Order: sequence, then structure tokens, then C-alpha cells
Amino acid sequence: MQGDTKNGKCLLAVNDVSVHFGGIVALDGISFDVHSGQIVGLIGPNGAGKTTLFNCLSRLYPCDTGKIDFNGSPLLSIPRHGIAQAGIGRTFQNLALFRTMSVLDNVMLGCHSRTSSGFFANAVRLPRVPLEEIASTAKAGELIAFLELGGVAQARVSDLPFGTQKRVELARALASEPKLLLLDEPASGLNHEEVSALGALIRHIRDELHVTVLLVEHHMSLVMSVSDKVVALNFGRKIAEGTPAEVQKHPEVIQAYLGDAQ
Repeated sequence: MQGDTKNGKCLLAVNDVSVHFGGIVALDGISFDVHSGQIVGLIGPNGAGKTTLFNCLSRLYPCDTGKIDFNGSPLLSIPRHGIAQAGIGRTFQNLALFRTMSVLDNVMLGCHSRTSSGFFANAVRLPRVPLEEIASTAKAGELIAFLELGGVAQARVSDLPFGTQKRVELARALASEPKLLLLDEPASGLNHEEVSALGALIRHIRDELHVTVLLVEHHMSLVMSVSDKVVALNFGRKIAEGTPAEVQKHPEVIQAYLGDAQ
């Protein structure tokens, strides 16, 4: 089942975004849209600018020029700590989990971006605090079941296989109830069977949880099998955009990326 890419509204609009690090041009006038319900793949060789763009969307990097609109509002005016609450979740190429904590506790941390209790309320245990904790525990439990992590919910993350840890990070990102999920190299380090299962899981997340997905990935068969649209970058420039079939046939993509992989 493919997402409704024709009728979905524009959720993310990247317009003429450029980023420079000294004399290095990391992004050079990048523009593309992501519509609600889409899975969009972002591809390109190492150094193409994919992670730089993700870091701009996460507000980790500033943009030198251009603008980014998310859900109808300027993204660049949102403070870094407000990105999760605004509706953007993210996983990282290198796992960013609390390894000595349990699976459940890691996922519950993702729920906290949606709670309203601050430090003072938690310190004095105002009445709403335990209610929010109950709701967070229930939400985390639902996601753990959804991602088939129920058997390891109380296990320490450090004791789990790498592929399972990847699903824990995915559950934590989903716990903030994002409208847009940024997946940074989710297939990295996975075996063939795990990559195949990941593709089905990404589609399941889009279809069942109604989460739009922007995916950075080097595993080309995964990108081409799950994406509604693919955007290709090279040396900070967009060189192609279209359906997976269209992008695969683009001569600049073949030269810059697919050709190198053959």
C-alpha cells in the first residue's frame, strides 16, 4: 500500500537552503517538498550533504540562506529543544540510546517531550505528574508492542543485539508522536533479513501510525522499494527528484551514486 502522495498536504517545504562550513559548500540551494503520507528517500554518496540537511531540519545546524517550512510554519524560528514538540522525530546513524537503562525507560524518555510538567512540578509531585507518568507508560507499552519488543521491555539496552537496539531507538522517536519521522541510515549494520523486515516496518509505521517519513539511506534496494519519491544529492546540490524508477534512470545519479555501487 502506497501513501496518498497526491492528496496529502505539503508537510515539509525546503526552499533554496544553503549551508557553508568555511569555504566548503555543504548544501547549495536545495529545494524539495514532502507531502503528508509520503515516504521520501534522500540519497547520495558520502559527502553529498544528506546528514547536513537532516541536521538543519533538527535545528542542529543553522542555514546560511533559504527557508524551511514545517506544517505551515517557519521551522527555523523553532528553538532546537522545541523540535520534538513541534512534531519532528529522528533516529541517528550512530545509536543515541541510554545503554544502561531498560527498553521501557528509553522509550518513555521519548514521551516526555509531550508532557507539560516541568522541573518544579516533578520536584513537588503536583497531581498531574503521576497522571502523565501513567499515560507515558501506556504509550510506551503500545509502541513496544507495535515494534515487537515486548519480550525485552525490561532488558538493558546494552544487552540487546544491534538490530533490536535499532528498533528501540525507533520506538523512542515515535514516542513523541511525530508528524514527520527522520530516519538517518536505519539499515546501517543490519543483515539482509533485518533490512527486509525494516522495509516492511517503515511502510507499517506510515500506514498504521500515519507518520510521514524522510529517509536517508545508502542501501539502495531499501530506498527504492519503500519510497514514494526519491531526492538525490551530490556535492551539496540536488541532481534528481522523482519516483524511484525515474531517479534510478537519471544519468547524473547513475554516475554519482548508482554507478559507483556497481
